[in-house]
Amino acid sequence: MGRNPKIRIYDVGMKRNGVDEFPFCVHLVSWEKENVSSEALEAARIACNKYMTKSAGNDAFHLRVRVHPFHVLRINKMLSCAGADRLQTGMIGAFGKPQGVCARVAIGQFCRINIYGFDSHGGFTKFSRTDYLKYKSENRIVPDGVNAKLFGCHGRLAARQPGRAFLEAAN
Repeated sequence: MGRNPKIRIYDVGMKRNGVDEFPFCVHLVSWEKENVSSEALEAARIACNKYMTKSAGNDAFHLRVRVHPFHVLRINKMLSCAGADRLQTGMIGAFGKPQGVCARVAIGQFCRINIYGFDSHGGFTKFSRTDYLKYKSENRIVPDGVNAKLFGCHGRLAARQPGRAFLEAAN
């Protein structure tokens, strides 16, 4: 099989919409330390895409697979016939041949994200919805694709715009 993963597409749906258009975020979180194969990631992406397209339409969501399969799985093939103990060396030099690739997922790590509707967080941002609206009304937040950047109160004064020279610190 080699090292090429089966999953090739990691973003599905309306990828170019901004942070304001999809303010609801759903995370699929792993509660175990596990290896997720590239075939399983591809099957999950296809199933999620099919369900979301059927339920909400093609332009009503953005799905992103956040884990990437880099870890190479290897297998040491063993013979199971009579007299196999004379033909092979057991665990001596048992490095194995590549069988596939997988993504290593830690406990509490996000596996993938679906975005649609409304929730406490806005899009892919780390801000709560109330903080996001407050920063936007103060003109302190700038949309950056599906994320948003917050202008802080640290750094050089010469690099700031005239209306943002003296901002209060964010809570």
